[in-house]
Amino acid sequence: MPEPVETTDPDGVDFGRVMQLTFVYTIVIGAPLVALVSIPFSLPTWGDRATFAIRIGAIVWFVTSIAVYLLERRRVAES
Repeated sequence: MPEPVETTDPDGVDFGRVMQLTFVYTIVIGAPLVALVSIPFSLPTWGDRATFAIRIGAIVWFVTSIAVYLLERRRVAES
């Protein structure tokens, strides 16, 4: 098996891992959450739908990124 092209050994929290996990969790958890939150709202045009998804998605992304960072910081502290 070939060696990886690039490896890292970060001191403390690996921010690359935090960004990757935030991306995955935001899609897996955030997309269905935005769909559920949109149910009670009337969104007649695509522009309204996009604006709503961007506004709620930004909040979901921010909360997810903070949660992932805190979990990674705790994981690093335990190891």
